[in-house]
Amino acid sequence: MAHAEFDKEVTALIVIDPYNDFISEGGKIWDRIKGVAEANQCVPHMAQVLGAARRAGIRVFYALHRRYRPGDYESWKYIAPIQKAAWSRKSFEYGTWGGAIRAEFEPHAGDILAAEHWCSSGFANTDLDLQLKKHGIHKLIVMGLIAHTCVEATVRYAAELGYEVTVVKDATASYSDRHMHAALEVNLPNYATAIVTTHEIVDSISSRQSQGI
Repeated sequence: MAHAEFDKEVTALIVIDPYNDFISEGGKIWDRIKGVAEANQCVPHMAQVLGAARRAGIRVFYALHRRYRPGDYESWKYIAPIQKAAWSRKSFEYGTWGGAIRAEFEPHAGDILAAEHWCSSGFANTDLDLQLKKHGIHKLIVMGLIAHTCVEATVRYAAELGYEVTVVKDATASYSDRHMHAALEVNLPNYATAIVTTHEIVDSISSRQSQGI
């Protein structure tokens, strides 16, 4: 896919769910994504993209999954399977290590933390769209966890809302190569303007920075 151009005034990096439970040894979900994440160097690549975005002055937004709290689901009439799984595992439990953002991805001053999403899309029932629009953003670079659920759902919703989206394909991970293929090669090409590597996105951001753009 063609490379997008990134003007820092209208571009944001969306960081999805960089929780310890996902991307740190000992996390509740780490063992399920470890094979893919280590093979494509997902976590180091996420750190590289985040660092490049910060150096280039691209604003960073966090799209974070609801951190489990007692009572979240007990009274719900209808619960999606992915929510039942979060309930049973107490994924990203509030106030615990697993529910904390991994150290190298902790927000800096000026970063925007959108309201936590309850299912998969960073936009559904949150203020992410409002926050992006209030900051004049209409181009998104998306990375994080996991490819076939929250990343895919967020990118689809972004396209519906009119954003131009670039996905960093080796700064995400999933449960298997089959899940990655379905998300990155079958589904997301319908919604993302570009699907690129970390090397490509860092080069693109850095070249814009060196030109003072």
